[in-house]
Amino acid sequence: MNSLRMTLSALLISLSTLAFAQTDAQKPALQESDAQKSFDTIKSLAGSWEGPVTTIPKMEHMGNGTLTQVTMRITSRGNALSHEMKEAGKTDDPTRYDHPLTMFYLDSDKLLLTHYCDAGNRPRMAARTSPDGKTVEFDFLDVSGSTQHGHMQHAVFTVIDANHHTEEWTYMMPGDKPVHALIDLHRTN
Repeated sequence: MNSLRMTLSALLISLSTLAFAQTDAQKPALQESDAQKSFDTIKSLAGSWEGPVTTIPKMEHMGNGTLTQVTMRITSRGNALSHEMKEAGKTDDPTRYDHPLTMFYLDSDKLLLTHYCDAGNRPRMAARTSPDGKTVEFDFLDVSGSTQHGHMQHAVFTVIDANHHTEEWTYMMPGDKPVHALIDLHRTN
């Protein structure tokens, strides 16, 4: 009698394990959200980059082939990506030279960026991704701080390949005059 109970117990445990395995196998795989896919695309750019900047209209102190360095670093256990930009050849002194910082992060079902601008403000933008997943475009949401000197309005990141991407930044000058900066970046490490 005892061996029959043991055999039945083992059989029931085996059947319940099999039933749970079938139930899990029948569940549809959770789909990654568009925001998470966009964030993964942006995080794939972690590293050091360098490339020329072109501005439209041409700016006296920026663009026209000026080399820019960009450093992107995954931080906060993978929950954020920092993006720092500076002109190549300038000392690393953000109190004297432009050195904006942008943070990318997920907020519920959105990929957001906050741009800590040299103009002293902090615009936020929300992402949308191209159907092929290679372009992540950020649209203006709001801004904190003074916009007396203008503010960043729009950004587009396009992945060409693992070692090449472009960034397009639109800065809104006072009087709503846009300045577009295109940076053609190549990985340096």
